[in-house]
Amino acid sequence: MLYDLFPLIGLWIVAAILWVLVFHGIYDPQHPEPLLRALLSLWLLAVTAAYFVVSWMRVGATIGMRAWKLRLVRDDGSRVDARTATLRFVLALVSLVLLGCGFWYACFDAGRRTWHDRVCRTRMVRF
Repeated sequence: MLYDLFPLIGLWIVAAILWVLVFHGIYDPQHPEPLLRALLSLWLLAVTAAYFVVSWMRVGATIGMRAWKLRLVRDDGSRVDARTATLRFVLALVSLVLLGCGFWYACFDAGRRTWHDRVCRTRMVRF
């Protein structure tokens, strides 16, 4: 996950620049308008989701996963579709919010699969 933080930072910078262009210079996360703060957060979350979902669908791996020679596949070995990738992203996000419980689960699972992998019927493989 740490490896994926670096391309995400670049994407967030580009997304912030687009935000500033669209909203005429309003980027302050502490802006007094709560709606703009919420929209900015949703925008950055959407950019993050797009990074993971598109990477998993097109290549089967994010940049960080490629560094470790990992690929995400369905249980039958096929590519992940948009619905599965989106669901996996949402569930992984929930897992992170719950102090990473879904990720820690992989340490005790016989197949080394996380909660979101179990629910989405996906798995990580080495290539």
